[in-house]
Amino acid sequence: MTTTAEEQLLLRVLSALLREDAAGLRTRSAPLRRPDGLWLRLPRPTGGALLLPVAEDGFQCEYAARLPFLEREPDGALIAGLDRVLGALAELAAPEDRDGYADFAAECRRALACMRMQDEAAGPVRDRLAHTYGDDPADWTGHAASLAFDTLAAYQDHPVYPASRGRAGLGEAELRGHAPEFHPSFELRWAAVPLADLTPRTVPALPSRWPTPGALGLPELDASHLALPVHPLALGHLPERAVRAGPARLTAVPTLSMRTVALADDPSLHLKLPLPTATLGLRNRRTIKAGVLEDGATTQRLLQSVIDREPRFAGRILHADEQLHLHAGHELLAVLCRRLPPGLDDAVIVPLAALLAEGPDGRRVLDRLAERFYGGDVPALFDDWLTPLIDWQTTLFAYGIALESHQQNISLVLDRPAGRTRARLLLKDNDGPRINARRLKDTLGQVPDYADPRTFTDSDGPLADLFTTITVHLCAGAFAFALPEHRERLLALVRDRIGVLAGAGLRARVLEAERLPVKAMVTAGTLLTKERSGASDINKHYTTGPNYLRLPQGARA
Repeated sequence: MTTTAEEQLLLRVLSALLREDAAGLRTRSAPLRRPDGLWLRLPRPTGGALLLPVAEDGFQCEYAARLPFLEREPDGALIAGLDRVLGALAELAAPEDRDGYADFAAECRRALACMRMQDEAAGPVRDRLAHTYGDDPADWTGHAASLAFDTLAAYQDHPVYPASRGRAGLGEAELRGHAPEFHPSFELRWAAVPLADLTPRTVPALPSRWPTPGALGLPELDASHLALPVHPLALGHLPERAVRAGPARLTAVPTLSMRTVALADDPSLHLKLPLPTATLGLRNRRTIKAGVLEDGATTQRLLQSVIDREPRFAGRILHADEQLHLHAGHELLAVLCRRLPPGLDDAVIVPLAALLAEGPDGRRVLDRLAERFYGGDVPALFDDWLTPLIDWQTTLFAYGIALESHQQNISLVLDRPAGRTRARLLLKDNDGPRINARRLKDTLGQVPDYADPRTFTDSDGPLADLFTTITVHLCAGAFAFALPEHRERLLALVRDRIGVLAGAGLRARVLEAERLPVKAMVTAGTLLTKERSGASDINKHYTTGPNYLRLPQGARA
C-alpha cells in the first residue's frame, strides 16, 4: 500500500513511542485481537481508550506500529496526522510533560519537511554522484568518494530515532547549501580568537594553508589572536570577542554528521566544527563543549595502547588521528582536525550507515559490494565487518572500555590486494566512552584523566549497555532485521561471534538475558526534561526490549 511521507514518518514515530513506553503505551496497554490483526488498547484517564494497530516485530520491541493512526473509543473515530496523534498521546502524559510532546511534534514537522525536500532532490543528487564518481558504488574508492557514501546515507532513517532527518533552527536554504544529502560544497568562514582563550595553551602545528589573522585582513591581531575556521551557519551566532574575518577560505564538503566537513582538495582532512542546531532530540545540541575534544583524543591514545598489546588488530582496525584540536572557551569556537589514514586511495571506504542506502541505479550499496567483493554473498560481507568489530569491542570490554562506535563513525574498508578481498574497519569520533576504572587499572596499569565525569563507572553494567545498544543493535541487529531474506543467518552469525569472542560475563548479559537495554532517545532527547527522565546522558538513557539473540530453552545455535 502506498503511503505518504507523513504516514511513513508517523509509523516510525508510533513505533518509537511504543518502544520507549511514552505515556504508558507499552506497559499500560492490553492486546486486543480484531479481524484485521492485533491492536493495543490504552485506557484514557477521562474514560474510553486509544487503540494502536500493531504487528509483531522483535527488534528492540515486541511490536511495531502497523497503520499510521490511532482509534478512539468509544466513538471509533480515527486520529491521523502527526499533530493530532501526538496531541492525543500528550493528553495521557503528566501535565508537566505535555510541552515535550508539542516540542516533538514541531521536531517531526521539521523532519517531514526535510523528507519532502530529499524526495525532490534524491534523483538529481544520485545522478550527480554517478557522473562524478561512476555508476557503480562498489567502484567508489578513496576518501573523496567516501563523501558520496555519506550523501547516500543521509537519505536513510536512523535505526532508533524516528525524526532523525530534522535539524532544529535551520531553514530550507541553509540545508540545501550545507546538508550532506544535497552533496553541496561551500567556503569555510574564519574568526580571530584571543590566544589567551585557547585550549590547549600551546598552539599545536596546524595544517598547511591555515591562514593567519593578517592573511584574513586583520594584521593587527597577528600577535594576539589565532584564526579559527567557522561553519558558515555558525557565523552569525559567535560571541563578540570572536572577530569575524574575511574573505572565506577553503572549500568544504559536508560529511554525514553535517557539522564535520572534509576539505574538497584534501578529503582526508576533516574539520569538526560546532553548529547552532540540534539533531536526534532538542537537547542533543551540535555545539562543542569544553573538554569534549581532548577526551576524544585521550580515548584514541587509550585505544592505541590496547592495539600495542593486541597486535592482531594492527592494520585491521584503523583509526583516524584526532589529536589536533582547539577550543576557545565558547561552544561555537572549537575545531577538531581529523586526519584519516593514508594509503586508502584504492579502497572502498563506506560508513556502515550507507550500506542499506540506495545507489544511483536504485540498488542497495550492500548488494553492489557483495557482488564485487563476495560473489553476491551478503552474509559473507556482513561477517567480514561483524567478526573484527565483535572481536575489537569485546577485547575492549575485557580491558574495561566500551565505545559509542555506531553506524556513522565506523566505515568498512574493502580492497583486493593480490586479487583477494580484504576487509578492515576505520573508526573515528572517540568521545563518549564508558570505562570501568578499576579494571582498566588492573589491565593497563593506569587510568587517564577525562573532563567528563560520566566516563567512569565502577561496574560492567554501563559498559554492557553501551556494547549492546551500539555494537549489537545498531551495527548488527539493525542489518539483520532490515534484510529479512538473510535474517536468521545473520542473527546466527551474531550469536556465534559473541559466543566465541566475548567473556562469560558479557555473553550472559547479551545472549542469555531475557531482555536487553534499548535506547530511549526520544524520551531523553525531547519528550522529558532531564529532571523528569533522570538521564545524565541523553544518548545513554535506556528502556528494555526483547532479546532477539536469546535461543529458546533447550535450543542449540
